[in-house]
Amino acid sequence: MISTKGRYALRVMIDLAENSEKGYIPLKDIAERQQISKKYLEIIVRELVSGGLIEGTSGRGGGYRLCRDADAYKIGEILERMEGTLACVSCLSENAKECPRRAECRTLPMWSEFNDVVHGYFFSKKLSDLMQKG
Repeated sequence: MISTKGRYALRVMIDLAENSEKGYIPLKDIAERQQISKKYLEIIVRELVSGGLIEGTSGRGGGYRLCRDADAYKIGEILERMEGTLACVSCLSENAKECPRRAECRTLPMWSEFNDVVHGYFFSKKLSDLMQKG
């Protein structure tokens, strides 16, 4: 399940993309438009900045902006930054220990296929796709 942190991060990224012509966007403006508490957004943008997805500056004219064009962001990279692995079972997550039952696991092919569908879906969508209304 995708948490509010992941969902709100997408809303922040969409907001920044839609307002990119304004330069750096103050967090209070994003909070007002998205109806999300500024305090919670501070946590989210800190993670987005540390992941190199957005950049911020403080002081007069400060705020946040995207590091690249909206078309260059995959939804999967944003969600993975906020949520960690999107793997549906632990044995398929990156850096997972080799499961001793892997060779005889009858459910692994199903989980693997499901994992591929989820990963493929989120990594086929771009931030710019979410900017299109309707």
